[in-house]
Amino acid sequence: MFERPQSGEKAILVHVDFPGESEPEDLLEFSDLAVSAGAEPLATVTASRNAPDARLFVGSGKAEEIRSLVASEQAELVIFNHELSPSQERNLEKLLQARVLDRTGLILDIFAQRARSFEGKLQVELAQLRHLSTRLVRGWTHLERQKGGIGLRGPGETQLETDRRLLGQRIKQIFKRLEKVRGQRAQGRRARERAEVPTVSLVGYTNAGKSTLFNRLCNAGVYAADQLFATLDPTLRRFELPGFGPVVLADTVGFVRKLPHELVAAFHSTLEETREADLLLHVIDAHDPERQTRVEQVNEVLEAIGADQVPQVLVYNKIDLSSEPARVVRDEQGRVTRLWCSAESGEGIPLLAQALGEFFLADQVQGWLQLPAAAGGLRASIYRTGRILQDIPDDAGGCWLEVRISRRELQALYRRSGQEFTLHDSRGPVSVAGAAQAP
Repeated sequence: MFERPQSGEKAILVHVDFPGESEPEDLLEFSDLAVSAGAEPLATVTASRNAPDARLFVGSGKAEEIRSLVASEQAELVIFNHELSPSQERNLEKLLQARVLDRTGLILDIFAQRARSFEGKLQVELAQLRHLSTRLVRGWTHLERQKGGIGLRGPGETQLETDRRLLGQRIKQIFKRLEKVRGQRAQGRRARERAEVPTVSLVGYTNAGKSTLFNRLCNAGVYAADQLFATLDPTLRRFELPGFGPVVLADTVGFVRKLPHELVAAFHSTLEETREADLLLHVIDAHDPERQTRVEQVNEVLEAIGADQVPQVLVYNKIDLSSEPARVVRDEQGRVTRLWCSAESGEGIPLLAQALGEFFLADQVQGWLQLPAAAGGLRASIYRTGRILQDIPDDAGGCWLEVRISRRELQALYRRSGQEFTLHDSRGPVSVAGAAQAP
């Protein structure tokens, strides 16, 4: 047994290729992740295996090579570009006499450094504790010692059992706090729904330029940098669409290949902003040669969180780094499906604003609503939407309202009022059973 090193940033990176893998790990991305976490890579060890070794993951020969490299380079940390089992991590640390970190632990460490809000810190701590709880398997010498001292000797609980119990208690506390934050987020979403303000969520692979685009559209001042996971905490800002009105833009955490399950679970309330959005702007680095693979990986995460059915517009960003001109591509119905722009230079941003306006305006219908005198509350709700073009009283004390309104808003009015009413198409009076003719 040995005492685990508590610090150290001089690292040896280990990357193993498995021929049968459908998605081989990206070595360059792995190096960027290590640097983003603050590590100082001294060397990279690569290997090829048909399957992971059950005991050391890389096999005894390659493990000895890594041990010699750790000793010669005086490295303090060995980072694997793969997920290690608790026993593999323990066996490697014992052999290498250095701290061992797998890909999941590396990403969790980056998230811990970048979280700024109270909610973000809680979510990262929850993910870390869940990951750590699987690692309490006698990898630390002090964890197998029983409490000692006068009055404490005997069969009592071991330090390992105590730590497990304390971890469980802390996880429960964080869950309770996050439930409160989740309730606050849900309340904010309900308020936006009542105000009939649609939400546009920016999603994409990490470092695709989401925060830069968000700042360009909203002048939000969100931190943006050329690094992985530069921002974690979701930011919401109001954005006025010409010819339509206000929408809410949400800047969310970037995704990455094989995002740890602990993070997906811990960031549940944050990712709800994506699942409940009316439109997703899928931001893609147009300069990235692996962009199509990145798109597929983001879509996998969206499917995992239940956001795969939300309409998407693919936004190819960073055209200032390539020869791509600013332009849009439409489908057979004339709807914008892809768009090229540069958040850094501003080229193509007017096209993006136009595409957003088209998306929400295309959902609008114009026609007449007949409301009885008793529907004063409903009439007031429609007035609050600001979509009324004409208001004509009828002989029964009610009124005819000419409105231009989105189908989403119309459905919301149905749900809130509990009253049945009919929208008559503005192209001409439509005869509806039990309803009068539109004026």
